Amino acid sequence: MSIDIYVRLIVERQLRKGRPIVRVPKAQAEHNRAHIVATAARLFRERGYDGVGVAELMADAGFTHGGFYRHFRSKADLMAEASASGLAQTAARAEGLDPAEFVERYVSREHRDGCGDGCTIAALSGDAARQPADIRTEFAAGIENLLTALQAQSDTPGDADQRATRPMVIDMLAHSVGAVML
Repeated sequence: MSIDIYVRLIVERQLRKGRPIVRVPKAQAEHNRAHIVATAARLFRERGYDGVGVAELMADAGFTHGGFYRHFRSKADLMAEASASGLAQTAARAEGLDPAEFVERYVSREHRDGCGDGCTIAALSGDAARQPADIRTEFAAGIENLLTALQAQSDTPGDADQRATRPMVIDMLAHSVGAVML
């Protein structure tokens, strides 16, 4: 059955049941998707990937469970996108901070206590390691972006060996993430 015939049958069925057919403008659909991703990122950081069901997530975002599949093929797709979003937020917060400022903010009581708004790395690294490859790939890319941003703030112009800075930045990030996790 072609898509056009299928859509027409669904529209006719909805009209027979007295339900209006409401079309959501593309801009609104994109806004809705971004809101779902942001809600998922927060809930996943708070409770882990397996601690949040699709129905609960959609209800928290203010949508019906059935609307989920208009935006995502699966929960794993949303998990990957939410991870990428959360990791990008962490990298954005680190921009412009020198290493000492980053550590001070990262290892703060406020950051520790606000896991829903905190760092995706600290909240979900353990879960991410056991997830499908696309989620692990997003994590690796997000961590690499954060390391690159932190290293850019650590490097001083004229450094003879910028590669020497990378292990120090990795060490700083690992200690900071570990401190928040503990």
